[in-house]
Amino acid sequence: MRGERAQRRLGRRSRRGAPLTQEHEKKKPMDNEHLTETPRLSSENASGPLARLGDVMFRRRWRVVLAWILSLVVVAGAGHALAGEFDAEYSTPGSESDDAAALIEDRFERSSPDTIDIVWQSPAGATSPDAQSSIDGLIAKAQELEGIGPPQPARISSDGQVGLQSLTLTERAWDVPTETGEELIAQAEEASGEGLRIELGGGPIQDAEGGASPEAVGLLAAAVILVLAFGSVVAAGLPLATAIFGLAVSTGLIGLALYVFDIPEWAPAVSGLIGIGVGIDYALLIVTRFRTALAHGSDTHDAVVESLATAGRSVLVAGMTVLVSLLGLFLMGLSYARGVAVAAGIAVLVVMFAAVTLVPALLSFLGKRVDRLHIPGLRYNLREDERSPAARWSHGVQRRPWLAALAAAALLVALAVPALNLWLGFPDAGNNREGTTTRQAYDLVSEGFGPGANGTLLIATELEGEGDAAAVERLAGELRGEPGVAFVAPPVVNEARDAALLPVTPSASPQSQATEELVDHLRDEVLPAKLAGTGLEPKVGGLTAAFVDQAENTAERLPVFIAAVVGLSFLLLLVAFRSPLIALKAGLMNLLSVGAAYGVISLAAEGGWFGKLLGIDTATPVAPFIPVMMFAILFGLSMDYEVFLLSRVREEYLRHGSTRDAVADGLARTARVITAAAAIMIFVFLAFLVADEVFLKLLGIGMATAILVDATIVRMVLVPAVMQLLGRANWWLPGWLDRVLPRIDVEPAHTRSAEAEA
Repeated sequence: MRGERAQRRLGRRSRRGAPLTQEHEKKKPMDNEHLTETPRLSSENASGPLARLGDVMFRRRWRVVLAWILSLVVVAGAGHALAGEFDAEYSTPGSESDDAAALIEDRFERSSPDTIDIVWQSPAGATSPDAQSSIDGLIAKAQELEGIGPPQPARISSDGQVGLQSLTLTERAWDVPTETGEELIAQAEEASGEGLRIELGGGPIQDAEGGASPEAVGLLAAAVILVLAFGSVVAAGLPLATAIFGLAVSTGLIGLALYVFDIPEWAPAVSGLIGIGVGIDYALLIVTRFRTALAHGSDTHDAVVESLATAGRSVLVAGMTVLVSLLGLFLMGLSYARGVAVAAGIAVLVVMFAAVTLVPALLSFLGKRVDRLHIPGLRYNLREDERSPAARWSHGVQRRPWLAALAAAALLVALAVPALNLWLGFPDAGNNREGTTTRQAYDLVSEGFGPGANGTLLIATELEGEGDAAAVERLAGELRGEPGVAFVAPPVVNEARDAALLPVTPSASPQSQATEELVDHLRDEVLPAKLAGTGLEPKVGGLTAAFVDQAENTAERLPVFIAAVVGLSFLLLLVAFRSPLIALKAGLMNLLSVGAAYGVISLAAEGGWFGKLLGIDTATPVAPFIPVMMFAILFGLSMDYEVFLLSRVREEYLRHGSTRDAVADGLARTARVITAAAAIMIFVFLAFLVADEVFLKLLGIGMATAILVDATIVRMVLVPAVMQLLGRANWWLPGWLDRVLPRIDVEPAHTRSAEAEA
């Protein structure tokens, strides 16, 4: 009777929103066995889908490995042989610059608003016969290259030493083949000499210059960390081999996806490093759980089943969170952002699938040989207990949870404060690596004509009446005295005389805030006032204006994007952990991590001593897509560690019912694997620093910062402190929500039975 009354009381509490299981903080202390052992899964109690998948991977290991090898050969081969062309549209749909570009392409034959600049300097003078002969020959050869249109009139600096002539492009800069830029660079080098210096600028030239590949650096760093973490070459090589395998397959799939999506040329570098990072992380988790099971006496079959039934769940939840975050990029309405989301999503999906299929199959072959080729002097303890540093640290934080939580939150807020001054814009060629022809061209143009000549604005308008062309002529004269305008070229009227183009050179550089203010000033005040009554509707375009429009568009859409990603991730975690507070806590902590990364990026972009350490010599704006992509990537990746840790905490809690001990045990049992995974991620993202592009450097340091913050301050301080403060509320789930939420039956059998007994 007493037992029946207790059951009825428990049922009433559950319907009122009681915790998932009952806690016995004081009545049920942990014993040594609970601190050192985790109930093993065996073939008798392995009934969940993931456990059954582990059983299939063990029994069909030959077929699984052969299927992956066949996939690699077919997909990688097809991707290499049939790959489409990288392409991306960087314009902002619906913007004024996009309207101007459409008007120019429609009314001016074989013309786009973008150009390639030929800049030359000669001690004999830019107009000397020898110099002019070389430049004319270079321009004549350039006309034969794909994407190159007719040259514009040449400009000579006031001292006569520097010449500038722009080649009109027949298509947008990002659509010009890379081969065109490479051939033009070779021709310019051949034409230079005998005192004549020729440099080239423009998007196609910058694309052709290329840069160092960060993937190789990331893989090397990952290999070293894995060996140090595992102490065994075989155990360390398995996650690395899986990541490389997945990277090769995903690269082939991305090549085929080029026929469906516009993917920018730099997307493979981003997706490759993300794929390496998460691929190693996911395989690392599976291998660690497998080795732990072997160390506790399981045979190879049961160890494979257990690793997939427990760590496999964390891999799936973490991978789905990353995919949800990446899909949020589709909300930005930008073609290249969708391309990056597709490329990175393919990489994550492939390595996630490899972690739950290929890794268990390979482990089935290795068995206890996974610890072969042990490195002398490196020990790997698979029995974390109350004496481990991570467990002692957790108990120390839990003794003063308020102090720890407030101190950690204050530090994260302090790191995030510089983000309030985040300067969104596109870096110009003045930030390129010294020695590149685009940087040399930028400096030479600035020396001869002023920095604004590197980013000419194009005012385009339709001509309808007889006096419209004269009105544009008057406008050109009036703009020459406008503050912030350095030079106004004569208007260009098309052959049909139904459109005019007016090039305007700002005084400041393309990336300068003064140039952004000039664009807004021309659009909002100057042009409406000076053309009032004429019926003309001019559009301010050009690459510089397009970058201004995209920065403003991104700032407007960013809050919607963040809200959507956070909301969808919250729902996913709510279904996975069946706890509103745990899902909310994970989301808020990841927001703090990303905020801290934004702050560090803002500091790096300011130049100074910190920027110089990263190879950023001068202050530069942060490309608008960086905070967007960072949030999409980091919110998912940071959630990986939350999922890894909380999955183990929940497993421990359902086993013995004590939040305090569950947090300490979960932290202790995941400390080494999360630390190693985070270190790999950090070094993989720091590999972006070897790239030439400033935006990749900023992206790398930002993502490395967020992972570092998440793996240290959040995981080691905030999580144990906040979970200690919440206590029983961590596992609270309202009865109505319990009935509404779908149940994903991927729990290990012993966890489900513990929950049922409670």
